Amino acid sequence: MALIRSAFQDELDHISQSLVDLAEMVSISMAKATSSILTSDLKLAEEVITSDEKVDTLQHDLDTRIIDTIARQQPVASDLRALITALRMSSDLERMGDLAHHIAKVCRMRHPESAVPAELTEIIKSMGAADVKITEKIAVVIATRNTEMALEVDKDDDVIDELHRVLITKLVEPSAGYSIDKAIDLTLLGRYYERYADHAVSVAHRVYFLVTGEYPA
Repeated sequence: MALIRSAFQDELDHISQSLVDLAEMVSISMAKATSSILTSDLKLAEEVITSDEKVDTLQHDLDTRIIDTIARQQPVASDLRALITALRMSSDLERMGDLAHHIAKVCRMRHPESAVPAELTEIIKSMGAADVKITEKIAVVIATRNTEMALEVDKDDDVIDELHRVLITKLVEPSAGYSIDKAIDLTLLGRYYERYADHAVSVAHRVYFLVTGEYPA
């Protein structure tokens, strides 16, 4: 029985590490996507678009492994909760990869022109940096199940929400004068960064639930 339990724990640890790997992959994708959109670097954008297939493959393989573990081990109580939570976290992380992918596609669509005007570069740069920071934090949260750090992610998300509000405010100013295409691009970019952070918050909340049995208030 002890050997069976040890093998099952190894599977849980492997699943947790795969979630950390996913978080690290989407963090790199977001950093590259932001750099590509700010510099109109088509090569970098294509790297992000290609790497999204790797994120999808890892997520699909992870989900298959989790479902197989549930079928074989028939876990209950906290073990079942850990596996179901892992399924949901993998979905959030995969979606984060999709959003980085969307940013890179905007770069590719507008290349060789820049999708981001000079006066908004710092806002987009800050949003990208904040998204990378929040992803690095949730990777640590997943690995350590640190509930205090999980709660910090909400404050990190507040920073991104504020940057998003600033961006939208600048877009709707009567003196802004952006073309319809430019305004649409920037509105979508802001939404992609904001939603990316929302999924990161969801991951942090799921880890908090896994440890405490309750979602943050």
